[in-house]
Amino acid sequence: MSQNLVGLLFVSLWILTRFVHSSTDKNDVSALNVMYTNLNSPSKLNGWKSSGGDPCGEGWDGIKCRGSSVIEIKLSDLELSGSLGYQLSNLKSVTTFDMSRNNLNNNIPYQLPPNVVNLDLSENDFSGTVPFSISQLHSLKSLNLGHNQLNGELNDMFQKLSKLNMLDLSFNQLSGKLPQSFANLSSLKTLRLQENKFTGPINVLTDLPLDVLNVENNKFTGWIPNELQDIEDISTGGNDWSAGPAPPPPPGVHHERKTSGDKDSGGNKSAVRAAVIALICLGVLLFLALLIGLFSKKRSTPSSHFIDEEKGSQRGRGAFTALSANDSSNELRFDLCRKSVDSNASIDVKTMQRSPSMGLKHSHSNHLKSINDNEFANRLNAQKSTSIHATEISLLELQTGTANFATGRLLGEGSIGRVYKAKYPDGRVLAVKKIDSSFFEGRNAETFSSIVINISRIHHPNIAELVGYSSEQGHNMLVYEYFRNGSLHEFLHMSDDFSKPLTWNTRIRIALGTARAVEYLHEVCSPSLLHKNIKSSNILLDAELNPRLSDYGLANFHHRTSQNLGAGYNAPECINPTAYTMKSDVYSFGVVMLELLSGRMPYDSKKPKSEQCLVRWATPQLHDIDALANMVDPALRGLYPPKSLSRFADIIALCVQVEPEFRPPMSEVVEALVRLVQRSTINMKEDLSSSRRTEDSDY
Repeated sequence: MSQNLVGLLFVSLWILTRFVHSSTDKNDVSALNVMYTNLNSPSKLNGWKSSGGDPCGEGWDGIKCRGSSVIEIKLSDLELSGSLGYQLSNLKSVTTFDMSRNNLNNNIPYQLPPNVVNLDLSENDFSGTVPFSISQLHSLKSLNLGHNQLNGELNDMFQKLSKLNMLDLSFNQLSGKLPQSFANLSSLKTLRLQENKFTGPINVLTDLPLDVLNVENNKFTGWIPNELQDIEDISTGGNDWSAGPAPPPPPGVHHERKTSGDKDSGGNKSAVRAAVIALICLGVLLFLALLIGLFSKKRSTPSSHFIDEEKGSQRGRGAFTALSANDSSNELRFDLCRKSVDSNASIDVKTMQRSPSMGLKHSHSNHLKSINDNEFANRLNAQKSTSIHATEISLLELQTGTANFATGRLLGEGSIGRVYKAKYPDGRVLAVKKIDSSFFEGRNAETFSSIVINISRIHHPNIAELVGYSSEQGHNMLVYEYFRNGSLHEFLHMSDDFSKPLTWNTRIRIALGTARAVEYLHEVCSPSLLHKNIKSSNILLDAELNPRLSDYGLANFHHRTSQNLGAGYNAPECINPTAYTMKSDVYSFGVVMLELLSGRMPYDSKKPKSEQCLVRWATPQLHDIDALANMVDPALRGLYPPKSLSRFADIIALCVQVEPEFRPPMSEVVEALVRLVQRSTINMKEDLSSSRRTEDSDY
């Protein structure tokens, strides 16, 4: 009897355990379904399905769960082929992801499990570059990409990987110099770089706590730093090292660490001599600094702190420094040097994320005056409002922040003015739109006041809000947040590896967010607001790549011609500026959606004549399934659900119709995009079963 009771209890516990774990998180299930399909649905993976299923409750091969969340994926040495799909970022609880020793190919996915601790993709056939998205895996402790076909240079992506203790990039075809951000790998114990094509010195490794270092058979040059000589396991053969003793470090650079045996009396005497010399030099420098200060005191200007950017301005108006994608707090800086600046890029405002310290009040500055809503309304002699949050900023304050509107601070130039980057010692970064004074000629003093009030009333999560204004000495300026991720135009059309690719899901999210912003202007604001300048350079991306529409509320300044909106964005009726309506905004938004789908610019003179105008080239193909697959942005590498693509194209076709009356209102566009997202979620399994992949030769 007791045995029966024990057996019954065991069965009950087993059933209860199965029940508790029988409902895997739907995002995890979707990601694994996509992954299984892209792995060519191997039969050897017991339990795995291309649609639905319960990985945690059904015990799928290689899957380990905690509760309803997948925490480990281990599918090593199973001769798996294909790729990993595009939904790995849904696996938010996965800490171990091991796909080593298989036959996986194509690029390493840009989207990876965001909280992964151990990532092993070694001994496969992955090609392409190491994805920049690695920079966002802040929990990463072990990264093994060895024994693949990876190529190109390493991006400077290691600033935030302070927990990484093992990095293996060996046996690839990586080239170029080691990125400076290697110096931030403060926990790195093991580094394997052998059998690549790396060049330059390895001095960036000198302060790392390495126990194992292998840099054999590369093209490194220079000297092996003395700081690395004490590493227990070091291999450096097969490089082009310089002969003879290494030169001494330059002034100001610390000398190599010495072991206890090196600390002899001679060393102590040298240290004393060095200290005496340093003190003498310091005294001379202080004396010279005092003399220089006395002679130049009266010549100093508020912008003296920004001399470095003044020098940088020699690179051209289009050169600017930005932070890495997907992290507004990231310290990584890289130069995006445009070959030319689009003179039609209206407000390419880049904004910073808001924080409690971002307020425009300064306890240490007399140049900035903050006023409340009522004082603002009285000062502007305009209508009363209880929702105005913009703050008055003095001209001197903005001159200081922009280094007196230096060329090196120029972010963009549009049809009504220029946008400058303002930086302050306390860390605040703002974008300042300086409106051309010619727009106010013959207008009364309240014109700018009414603009500020109208713009200040606009609040929407997908709109870049106004945070300040200035109107002094004939200068009228609007101050916005500064988004470090830049604009959609840059992500789609600037040829850099930092921001590409935008995944299909991200593109849909950008389209939906932008549509909601335009819907708000058209159908929520009273009176309704026309934007009149919708284009990808006016769609900014925040830290999460959510869209923020900019350059709104300035429609009175935009006299619609194909010249000032930008070739390719104007609706056919806009040849006559008075014919511009909400449906014209809908057309421009449709062109932006075409950019998201195709990756092409609205007008490209470098294309064959029949393909130069994006709308004209794309419209006949939007309802042709085969043609549609060929016009998708190659950066997507075929990773999209075909049905979702087709529905997206249907919405575009409605927006870019020639006759305005046939275009839908923005509320219907929003509804259509919402349905697309819902259907894509429900039928993702069906869509992915017929996913197409473009050939490598297309890239």
